[in-house]
Amino acid sequence: MKKTLALALAATTALSGAAFAEGIKEFRIGILGGENAQDRLTNNQCLAERVTDAIGVPVKMFAPADYNGVIQGILGGTIDLALLGPSSYAALHIADPDAVSPIMVKVNLDGSIGYHSIGFARVDSGLKSLEDVQDKVFGFGDPNSTSGYLIPSIEIPEITGASMESGDYFGEVRFTGGHEQTILAVKNGDIDAGVTWADGQGNWEDGYNFGALRKAVDAGLVDMNDLVEIWRSKLIPGEPIVLRNALPDDVRASVTEIIDTLGETDPECAYGVGGGEIQGFDPITHEAYISIVEARKAKIGG
Repeated sequence: MKKTLALALAATTALSGAAFAEGIKEFRIGILGGENAQDRLTNNQCLAERVTDAIGVPVKMFAPADYNGVIQGILGGTIDLALLGPSSYAALHIADPDAVSPIMVKVNLDGSIGYHSIGFARVDSGLKSLEDVQDKVFGFGDPNSTSGYLIPSIEIPEITGASMESGDYFGEVRFTGGHEQTILAVKNGDIDAGVTWADGQGNWEDGYNFGALRKAVDAGLVDMNDLVEIWRSKLIPGEPIVLRNALPDDVRASVTEIIDTLGETDPECAYGVGGGEIQGFDPITHEAYISIVEARKAKIGG
């Protein structure tokens, strides 16, 4: 990854962990929902350790049950850093434009940035397209999820000509609670089809290179040969890592540097934080998410 201004800032400040500790007493990382809490904490433990070593204060991690828990934690000042879906970031920006700034975004193995909402069903269901799911049960993850709600709720009606309300096109539209829950609900036959997220690169059998499907494969929850892709969204802007603006500048610079170089310094940690195989992280700004902010305002309201 190319180095950011954070590297220069960190070099010029040359502060020790003790000096950082004068500014804050602890650093809090919020981990968005989508898989079970223990897996989320385990996958991000390496990042917590690196931040502790760099700034010299304890790092606490929080894995709320739903997306809104992280959003409210940031707005309330009890979470300092989080990797968010674009729609969750949009919710934050709409609620308080000064709360956080996007600092980094995941970079795909081919150097691109972004991911897709993936519609899927069981192979043995015979469902192969959205047309096949008409009058059947379709699952969303979370109202604050970009790929698990916002984008499919905009793009799918463009195909079907109908709303996402139960009984309009799909027989029932059901919120499962998260991406892992959607995957398991389809696998177990509790719903006929649903949406989750992935980069859409690599092999289907692996759950692609990164995303909720890859995490489910890694956890042994699903055999991708039992599932089939039935729809794919347009490319969605990559998930931003956001940092609370109220943090001291030296802390922000040091944490930004850690993430900026994570793909090079600790690829295994980058795999856990990124949810699969990625190059690492690159700088990103609010401008990349203006379209998502406007889409959320139009669809969900501000």
